[in-house]
Amino acid sequence: MKHRQFASDLCLLLIAFVWGSTFLVVQHAVFVLPPLAFNAVRFAGAALLFGLVALLSRKRRRGSRSGTRALLLHGALLGVFLFGGYAFQTIGLVYTTTTNAGFITGLSVVLVPFISLRLAKQRLQPPTWIAAVLALAGLYFLAFNGGAVQLNEGDGFVLLCSFCFALHIAFTGKYAAIHNTVLLVTVQFAVVALAAASSSFLFEPQLTGAALWEALTEPKVIVALLISICISTAFAYWAQTWCQQYTSASRVAVIFAMEPVFAAITGVTFAGETLGLWAIVGCLLILAGMIVVELKWGRHAVQ
Repeated sequence: MKHRQFASDLCLLLIAFVWGSTFLVVQHAVFVLPPLAFNAVRFAGAALLFGLVALLSRKRRRGSRSGTRALLLHGALLGVFLFGGYAFQTIGLVYTTTTNAGFITGLSVVLVPFISLRLAKQRLQPPTWIAAVLALAGLYFLAFNGGAVQLNEGDGFVLLCSFCFALHIAFTGKYAAIHNTVLLVTVQFAVVALAAASSSFLFEPQLTGAALWEALTEPKVIVALLISICISTAFAYWAQTWCQQYTSASRVAVIFAMEPVFAAITGVTFAGETLGLWAIVGCLLILAGMIVVELKWGRHAVQ
């Protein structure tokens, strides 16, 4: 079990690397194809891909222990949380800064232990909180470079986004062990795709048929969608769901705090961005939080 937990944590770190390193690619694409429409196509493609895998798989799959109705209900709930995270973040970014949005989204690292405590009714050990606080402090320094936090009108929407992502991580940990991984992620992808498509129709009216086709055929959009569908959506969320059978939601939140670190490294490497001293300190604090997660603590093992 310990070997599986270590392998799961390593896989989760890979997911954080994928999300962080592909941020620039997606950011450039959403200037052409608006965020809701981009996510609708992204998650629809991932749902079709996994639906095809489920249909063509000849192996005997482990189904839901609670039946098809429970699978659909739980998958839909995860899909609602996931869509809520992306939607509230998109709305919030209209009224706040990317700096505030990045930090407030990262608050999920301390929200997840509280939610997991409520769901699993387990007493969380001190190392869990040490890791979460280190990661949160690191996110602050990375986002604000040691400066003061200036609240904006859209910060409340981003806080809702943080709650949604925290709920998604916590409930994935609850449902991952009782449903087939491929089927569970297929349902949630389909729900996100439908919700994003409906929202795009309502809130992105500039996307007429011709404009949508023109945006979809733009080379950088095609590249971003291929990367997003296959790697940062299909692989990443399947791997997260599988990994959460063997590790705790609190560990997942701390490891996912590495995403902005990888995004910062990508920005420095490929976009000519620079990191100040406090930002580097922030990266090191997040790394320290992840190390705390992996250390052997005896009876105080991180849960």
